[in-house]
Amino acid sequence: MTEQPKKYKRTLVTTALPYANGPVHIGHLAGVYVPADIYVRYLRATGQEVIMIGGSDEHGVPITIRARKEGITPQDVVDRYHSIIKKSFQDFGITMDVYSRTTSETHKKVASDFFRTLYDKGEFVKKTSQQYYDPEANQFLADRYIIGTCPHCGNDHAYGDQCEKCGTSLSALELKNPKSAISGSKPELRETTHWYLPLDKHEPWLRQWILEDHKEWRSNVYGQCKSWLDMGLQPRAVSRDLDWGIPVPVEGAEGKVLYVWFDAPIGYISNTKELLPDSWEKWWKDPETRLVHFIGKDNIVFHCIVFPAMLKAHGGFILPDNVPANEFMNLEGDKISTSRDWAIWLHEYLQEFPGKQDVLRYVLTANAPETKDNDFTWRDFQARNNNELVAILGNFVNRVVVLTHKYFGGKVPAPAELQPIDTESIEAFKAERHQVESLIEAFRFRDAQKEAMNMARIGNKYLADTEPWKLAKTDMTRVATILNIGLQITANLATVMEPFLPFSAQKILDQLNLNKQGWDTIGSMDILATGHQIGQPVLLFEKIDDSVVEEQLARLDAKRKANEQAQWQPQPIAETIDFSAFEKLDIRVGLVTECTKVPKADKLLQFKIDDGLGGRTIVSGIAKFYNPEDLVGKRVLFIANLAPRKLKGIESQGMILSAEDADGNLSVVTTSTEVKPGCQVK
Repeated sequence: MTEQPKKYKRTLVTTALPYANGPVHIGHLAGVYVPADIYVRYLRATGQEVIMIGGSDEHGVPITIRARKEGITPQDVVDRYHSIIKKSFQDFGITMDVYSRTTSETHKKVASDFFRTLYDKGEFVKKTSQQYYDPEANQFLADRYIIGTCPHCGNDHAYGDQCEKCGTSLSALELKNPKSAISGSKPELRETTHWYLPLDKHEPWLRQWILEDHKEWRSNVYGQCKSWLDMGLQPRAVSRDLDWGIPVPVEGAEGKVLYVWFDAPIGYISNTKELLPDSWEKWWKDPETRLVHFIGKDNIVFHCIVFPAMLKAHGGFILPDNVPANEFMNLEGDKISTSRDWAIWLHEYLQEFPGKQDVLRYVLTANAPETKDNDFTWRDFQARNNNELVAILGNFVNRVVVLTHKYFGGKVPAPAELQPIDTESIEAFKAERHQVESLIEAFRFRDAQKEAMNMARIGNKYLADTEPWKLAKTDMTRVATILNIGLQITANLATVMEPFLPFSAQKILDQLNLNKQGWDTIGSMDILATGHQIGQPVLLFEKIDDSVVEEQLARLDAKRKANEQAQWQPQPIAETIDFSAFEKLDIRVGLVTECTKVPKADKLLQFKIDDGLGGRTIVSGIAKFYNPEDLVGKRVLFIANLAPRKLKGIESQGMILSAEDADGNLSVVTTSTEVKPGCQVK
């Protein structure tokens, strides 16, 4: 017999705390905040008790790096970006009950007390280890303050925690030729002492709690947790040597602060306490409260393993019931990157697309990276706006309101006896409600939105099938019935769409002169009384032209080229050779007389070269970068005295010289004037 899910009295929803070292972008919105907002709006509409907790993460190395770059204090940085982030969320309708910050006095006290409780209970272990120290800056270096050569790909600008070129996670000790990002000097290893949370001690109960008790979690969440548990959990430092953060509240910890991963999730508790100082404990300590964390995939381990271990070690707190983490949203095929400015920033989007919050919410939800990374493209943005929001939802609502004004002066007409097509459409509409509900409750917001749009499709089909504009010539009683049903469906759509498209839902209500309805009214066909006066028609959405998309793509292309230029660095100079070694190379000019692709070899081109000495054949691996016919007539440089070798059965008598750019693209080296074939390169 399948165990029934536990019923809760209330739901506490937390949203990941974004770093206050920059504005928020579409990846944040898609991964965390729109899904959380959809869920919370739905719970509120159904009359459930729920609060949504958010805030800025204002400690940690990224803050100090930006402050150092700009020559200001970390507090200056977080004050600026906390305001920008908070306003962006408000502008996009993210309905948090509180959006606070980890530099608040409430948080400092709550986090310090939390640490002290675990410390007094003996839940930490104290360990001494060697870490990099900058003798010139006179401080220990956080991983992001150490730069060196990646041992995996050879990138000379890898950080001490990750190589951004190949994506490999690193430890600072793995870097070759490490140097301090602060002073540029070579760091030295010194001993330092920190407190650690012994996750290995918690592994047995975590294994049972996650792998056995929460098999309903998303596959990406469950899989990442299982991978960590199968590798065996290790103690994790809860303090670090830094001058920006909450001081470790014990003697002998001068110059040490709480590690940001330990400090930040406690922000959920402190922000709840700030919102509800007298009743916060019922949200964190009552077993009848359901705790749900909305996060991105980079925070899965912290919210499913580390934070629960902290809560369990402290005692008295509930544990998360679900962690519906999303994967990453990419932008036009590339990973979103703050450092490379490869992003669509929310505050900038609203400057360029004023009033179109719902369009972005809709597109991001339609492409939500729920179990795997997904991609945002401007072409898809345009298509979904024009073909779905405009053509389906906007079109239906507009037609119903316009026709009601045309035939009945804007008053809801009285329905007559229903025909089979009426009842069939109504029943199909009602059935969709349960699909939307079950999908939202399963955290499948992408599919839930699709089903909600299907309700608008049913309305559109109903109008297309009944054609009230034609019946108006002969049967106004029938027209009255059709438009009454159309208006009732429109009122329903305002409610079912509200979690997904809150601004558009309000526009629908305004056109109907209707107050917000509860979720339980969905499916009702008597929301609007006969004779009720509706408002004037207003377009919900407008088409987006090709020129708008082209402008956005051109802007991204400029960013991509600028990044390539800024990030590209030439390969290190090869080992020095004697001039006599160079003299052994016979580099000559050759005229390409023929060029063809080599059969069954995607990379190879076969050249016929006029070398001034009777001609030769050379095979070169540049087919990916050139059309063969474009090379005929070119004067290329080639090495003439290489020993011949066979490639795909063709004897190649030399090597054509090419230059390789930062992306691995090859360009054949040519002469700028018509030098005679066979001339040597000196």
